[in-house]
Amino acid sequence: MTTTRGHTPVVAFRGAVKEYGAVRAVDGLDLEFAAGERVALLGRNGAGKSTSIALMLGLEEPTAGTVELFGGPPRERVESGRVGAMLQDFKPVSRLTVRELIGFVASAYPAPLPVADVLDLAGISHLAKRRVEKLSGGQTQRVCFAVALAGDPDLLVLDEPTAALDVQARQEFWTAMRALTDRGKTVLFSTHYLEEADRNADRIVVIDHGRLIADGGSAEIKRAVGSGRVSFDAVDGALPEGVDTLPGVVGAETADGRVRLRTTDPDATTVALVGLLLPRNLEVTQAGLEEAFLTLTSEPAASGTPAVAEKGAAR
Repeated sequence: MTTTRGHTPVVAFRGAVKEYGAVRAVDGLDLEFAAGERVALLGRNGAGKSTSIALMLGLEEPTAGTVELFGGPPRERVESGRVGAMLQDFKPVSRLTVRELIGFVASAYPAPLPVADVLDLAGISHLAKRRVEKLSGGQTQRVCFAVALAGDPDLLVLDEPTAALDVQARQEFWTAMRALTDRGKTVLFSTHYLEEADRNADRIVVIDHGRLIADGGSAEIKRAVGSGRVSFDAVDGALPEGVDTLPGVVGAETADGRVRLRTTDPDATTVALVGLLLPRNLEVTQAGLEEAFLTLTSEPAASGTPAVAEKGAAR
């Protein structure tokens, strides 16, 4: 868990539990987010992401433990306009233009952004006069984002924000996200596009079975689960003696005539390997976040402690 020394965290889960009958959807979650962070919340379907978001937004109450926003009850903070949310079940009011809809939403907040600024940030100024029921799926998604921005919130909670967006729209969206966090806003988003989390989050939180199993930067998480790969040609299809004990190696196998080593430190492994034998067709690669995620959420990995240790100060 990242702590925020001397500052009230934007979001704080402290031993949060949420049960639905015999099902424990959130299981003792301890987690804090600080101002200005861009956080990706990852997990398999049913891992507890949606329930965690519901607790954060005051849509659900914890069975045990506490959840706070800006040091107080989530529902109060949401009602005060400090939180904007973009959820998957958004259904805009029909028979309104985009400008009218954003203006209507903005009027409910004490200090909203100017409507023109909202339209510009969301990249939909050209749609201002369009009726919302005439929009495509991707355009509706961007309007949903604009609705979340309208109140100028300090915390944005975005559930699958780039679903239905094309490549250019996704790039524009993430440019807007960086601009917001540069202003001290906190952005928490869940996504199944792991490459987007890899590129755009400065912190990644992975939940499985309602528990925190990884928390850190993308590179930290990859290193912690040994997502580096060192491979070379196998001799007689056998695993050379001693390669599984080389520095950094956390897994070794032979397949299809190749020896494959999974390592937390590809450089140290490679240096030691060359000192041990003369590998043929040596290849060193760094696996992506997707492979690290799959490793983390496999049953043995998911039952352990978080992949990245607790840090003493917020990034």
